[in-house]
Amino acid sequence: MTIDCLQPDLSARFGREDVLRSAKPFLKWVGGKQQLLAQFEAYFPVTFAKYFEPFVGGGAVFFHLWNAGKLPEQVFLFDDNQELINTYLVVRDKIDELIRILATHKQKHNEKYYYEVRDLDRREIELSDVERAARNSYLNKTCYNGLYRVNSKGQFNVPIGSYINPQILYEDVLLTASAALQGINIELRDFRSIVDLAQSGDFFYFDPPYDPVSKTASFTSYTADSFGDSAQRDLARVFGQLTEKGCLCMLSNSCTPFILELYRGFRIEIVRAKRAVNSDANGRGDVQEVVVLNY
Repeated sequence: MTIDCLQPDLSARFGREDVLRSAKPFLKWVGGKQQLLAQFEAYFPVTFAKYFEPFVGGGAVFFHLWNAGKLPEQVFLFDDNQELINTYLVVRDKIDELIRILATHKQKHNEKYYYEVRDLDRREIELSDVERAARNSYLNKTCYNGLYRVNSKGQFNVPIGSYINPQILYEDVLLTASAALQGINIELRDFRSIVDLAQSGDFFYFDPPYDPVSKTASFTSYTADSFGDSAQRDLARVFGQLTEKGCLCMLSNSCTPFILELYRGFRIEIVRAKRAVNSDANGRGDVQEVVVLNY
């Protein structure tokens, strides 16, 4: 991707390539890969045809590759979290409107206001795409640990976090993210549907909800449907199908016997990450995670 593809108003605001190349995640995301990028650098392929990220989440790997100028012309960011994808689309296409609404959320923020905004989905109030994105971003920055969790009805149910000065609006972060997302294909899509899009030489980076390291560590409710063993098996099958098509595949997950068995025919590397969100003390702190590669 080149700077030439940026919206003219964003280019005019920055004007310096070093600032434009400092894009980073604009949302908190449990299991985000920001801290692992230095370890990942040795595993990224040097060249590839198209780039796909089927579980975009916070987008740390995408932004890292964009900053480094390593992305090809065609980039596809997918997720099956409707609110997340809507937020990405709004950051890409309607950034000024989003910033204006977030400024209002920042001004009004307190505990009572948080629960009023959180409960908008329970009250079935119709919101525009920008209002939904602002709500999602506001809740993300003010809820407990930045969790995204919904109940069986798809209603956000995370309590407010204990923050003195939550980062509700960081305009520069949003603007640089918007710059990076110009020309990027962003779509609500289930990972099981991506095989038909792939061609030999494409690069896929998978960062699914992790296999829980213990029964008390399970946290997979990013959508109304949890991501359990069956979904992990489906993902391993997709990984194998893409491999047969000649695609370059890289996947992150927990270092558990189940995951090691699912990908036993592939190259597996161990990385270390600091994780804090876990009811089991054994799953907090410095933990082992795997990077699965087919190259």
